[in-house]
Formats: sequence, C-alpha cells, structure tokens
Amino acid sequence: MLYQIYDFQKALLQPLTSWARATSETLLNVTNPISLIPGSERIAASFELLHRLGKEYKKTEFGIRSINAYGSDVVVQEKVLLEKPFCKLIHFKRFADDIDVIKSMQQDPKVLIVAPLSGHHSTLLRDTVTTMLQDHQVYITDWTDARMVPKDQGEFSLDEYVHYIEDFIRLIGAEDLHVISVCQPTVPVLGAVSLMASRGEATPKSMIMMGGPIDARNSPTQVNSLATNKSIEWFESHTIYNVPPPYPGAGRRVYPGFLQHLGFIAMNPSNHMQSHWDYFQNLVRGDELDAKAHIRFYDEYNAVLDMDANYYLQTIKTVFKDHALPNGTWEVSGELVKPESIKHTRLLTVEGELDDISGSGQTRAAHKLCAGIPDENKAHYEASGAGHYGIFSGRRWRKQVYPRIQAFIRGNEIKKLSKLESPS
Repeated sequence: MLYQIYDFQKALLQPLTSWARATSETLLNVTNPISLIPGSERIAASFELLHRLGKEYKKTEFGIRSINAYGSDVVVQEKVLLEKPFCKLIHFKRFADDIDVIKSMQQDPKVLIVAPLSGHHSTLLRDTVTTMLQDHQVYITDWTDARMVPKDQGEFSLDEYVHYIEDFIRLIGAEDLHVISVCQPTVPVLGAVSLMASRGEATPKSMIMMGGPIDARNSPTQVNSLATNKSIEWFESHTIYNVPPPYPGAGRRVYPGFLQHLGFIAMNPSNHMQSHWDYFQNLVRGDELDAKAHIRFYDEYNAVLDMDANYYLQTIKTVFKDHALPNGTWEVSGELVKPESIKHTRLLTVEGELDDISGSGQTRAAHKLCAGIPDENKAHYEASGAGHYGIFSGRRWRKQVYPRIQAFIRGNEIKKLSKLESPS
C-alpha cells in the first residue's frame, strides 16, 4: 500500500504546489501593486520554496545541444545505439562544418561512460558527458525506470547488468574503447571485463574507475554500515514493493525511487536544510545566479527511478555483505569472476578525499585484484578536497579530475600518476 499512498499524496500536493508557484509569480509581477508592499519578496520566496519542496520531479534531459571542440562550435545529437528492456546505450554524435575539426574528432578516443544504477537517472552525469565531449567520442548507459518496464520483460539482476555491459563493449568495439565507471558500476564493469578476458575476448584499452565499492570493507561509510548491519530479509521486507497500476511495470517488485530519495536526504539532512535556506535567502536578495544553481542541482537530485528488486537485493548481498569480488567468490551466470585474467587493459582509479559514499581505498582495491595488469599500466589519483559528486561533476571534476583522465586515456601521464600515487 505504501506505493499507492505515495502516489495519492503526490496527487493531493499537486494543486497546492501549483498554487504556490502562481502566488509567488503574482507577488513578483511588477505590474501588480502588491509587489510594491515591503516584504513581498520574502513572502514570494516562501511560496516558491513551498512549490519546490512539494512538486514532483521528473527525469530531465541531457540537453547537450552543442559544445566547443578544437576551437569550433560543434553540434551534438543524441542517438540511441542499442535499446534493451532496462537500458539504452546512447551515443552523443558530434557534427561540424570545418573539415579539420571533423578529422580531429574522428581521431578522438571512444569512451563508454557507465552511469550508476543506484537511484538517480544517468542525466546526473551531464557535466561528465559535456566535459568529455570536448575531446572524446562519448557513449553512456541510460538506465530505465523499472516501473516503466512491463513485467513480461522479466527481472533484472546484477548478472544481467554485467551482461549488458559486455554487449555494449562488443557493440562499440573493445579494441578502441575506454570504459569509465562512476560509483556503483565499478563492480559490474570490473566483472564484465574480467569475464571477457577469461574467455579470451578482446578487452577495452583502459578502465577508469571512479569512487566505487570495489572492496567496501575499506573505510566503511554510512552506506556500507547500513548494508552490513541489516539482513537481506530486512531489506526485502522494508524496501521492496510492487509497482501499482497504471504504470507499465505494474506487478513488478522494485525498490521505489521515493524511498531511495528519503534515504539520500536522511544521510545529510542538515546539509539539505541549509541548502534550501540558502536558496530562500538568494531569492529574497534577488541573487539569480546562485538560485539557478540550486534549482539545477535539485531538479536532478530529486528525480529518482525505481530499481528492480532482484538487482537491488543481489547487489546488497554480493557487494556489501559477501564482498564476493575481493574475496574471489563472485560468479556471474555460473562463471567465476577473475580480475587477474585482465592483462591488456590499463587501469586508473579515482577517489575523492572527502567522499562519504565510497570510502578511501574502496576503489583503489582494484589494483590488487587486477594482478595481471603490469604496474606500469596502473595509476591512482586522489582528488583533494573533493566529495563523492565532486569527482565527476563541478569545478573539481573539470579542473582536477578530468585533465588527468584525459591524459591517461591518451597514454601520456601514467608514469607521472603512478609515481605520485603508487598503488599498494
């Protein structure tokens, strides 16, 4: 019943939030005499905040129409290269009129960004994609909200996730591909590449793993502790619900997005309260730049998706309880995952100094597991002052992290990185 109650609550709040937005705009309308009353800005800001706190947030678009590459404005179009029931593989195709620019872009490395399937939509990586498009041919996994997948399409598991990545790598072409995994997908990406290597298939030129739980026993965070302290039965009884009609996925067992969102907020409630208070103050002062930054972040942060229950519960057990990958016991569809089989793929791990989602050393653990990769082909980078989101979005991503990834992909900075941050 919880899902139905939530939907009913949304329906009740919709008139209130619409009225709050209309009232705010009315109070700020310069043609309205009420806008001249002292304190009207504060009242309007209160109604605008009420609107944003109660409104429904839907998936936003990537909205990347153009970028600057090689000193020229380049048009960008999204193309769905492959569509599976639970994911689309999107290619951001670049177009230019200048022949030299076209030739340069054709020589750019191909990059597959594997977005996390952990509550938010892949558009959370908009800044990642926009930045990478300047110097790379970019592909990304765009995960589908499980409530929109009809039940007759079957369940989605962690095993299926790994097989999806294998298929995407084969389709793009492993020989010329660099795979970037952000947070949660570091585990299934390492699983996919390991299995491909064990079978003798071609593997990507490099793996760049950012802020993920390769070994969640290292510097456990609040996220890790919750998964460790609660039983699988607890997760199944407290977080799993059936999708109700009229959604296409009616009857599917999922971990609802709205519950995940409550969990996100509960991790740092004071930070979110402060952020909303700052937004209110910015509205009162008329500081549009900071107010718009708040809106952009929370439009994305508050838009969440449902995850198939089988995938969610399997991930909790495999990654956070059994630690099957670092323990060498993880099997995917009956095949043992052996990272030591990887020999011809270079490895870069990236961690944020202040990451409170994936603790220090959790991603770096990939170096020990990938014993078959020569040391000269492995590097690690810790982004000073960066939290979890800072390693793939915002100023620190663009100024600190991206230049090192760009150089690593082109193969001209690995010795420097290895010398500075030698993996142990």
